[in-house]
Amino acid sequence: MSERPYNVLFLCTGNSARSVIAEAIMNRLGQGRFRAFSAGSHPKGHVHPFTIQLLKGLNYDTGFARSKDWSEFAEPGAPKMDFVFTVCDNAAAEACPVWPGQPMSAHWGIPDPAEANGNDAERHFAFTEAYRMLNNRIGIFVSLPMTSLDKLALQKRLDEIGRDMPKAV
Repeated sequence: MSERPYNVLFLCTGNSARSVIAEAIMNRLGQGRFRAFSAGSHPKGHVHPFTIQLLKGLNYDTGFARSKDWSEFAEPGAPKMDFVFTVCDNAAAEACPVWPGQPMSAHWGIPDPAEANGNDAERHFAFTEAYRMLNNRIGIFVSLPMTSLDKLALQKRLDEIGRDMPKAV
């Protein structure tokens, strides 16, 4: 076991929905073993109101939630990341900053609920589905035996989590 919690950064383009939801889930499921952060390549500057509603409805404290640029985590003095996960296809295709310490990374893309069309009920459902998919993936991730997997085996599992999980129901 690491002396400190593993730091995990979730990235998407706008940092208003998926990555913020993932940050909340990881901090809850990680139970002190993991410390999550989120950021975007082109942050919207605000967290989507449906993200806040969803998290509050699931008894998350949303005081942490803010939309921020990923460069914040590449600056001197930023927390050293152990894992970096992209949760949208756009961010996965962009040139990322160089992360100090060369964290392990994987792509866990899911549809952007902020782009969902329809009435409010349908749009809220898109956020609920994003939460469900992220919760499943993060639940698998936090249950991995970190200290008994070598780096290659761990990378394989990280990639499988993003590839093998169903993207929608």
